[in-house]
Amino acid sequence: MFCPKCKRLMRPDKPAHVWRCAACGTTVPLGKALEVGRVEAAGRSVSVIETKVATLPSTDEECPKCGNNKAYWVLRQTRGADEPETRIFECTKCGHKWREYQ
Repeated sequence: MFCPKCKRLMRPDKPAHVWRCAACGTTVPLGKALEVGRVEAAGRSVSVIETKVATLPSTDEECPKCGNNKAYWVLRQTRGADEPETRIFECTKCGHKWREYQ
């Protein structure tokens, strides 16, 4: 999400439930849909809209905390480059996170 005032990248401040701009301090509520800018390329103008949408891939994986059978996952290189990556899961129901080392 880009700041509507200074057009710099905003970061989520989850405890406060807002997007916060580190440069100018502007805040926008998390999940609020708004036009955050326009991109012009090849003679076309496109509005950039920010909404709260889950874009992470999900899989059938049982949560060790609540037993829910759906989880989002991401791959991260947590060790050396010659080691396999780590899959990090987040439960879609309770938000619990756990790791799977390969």
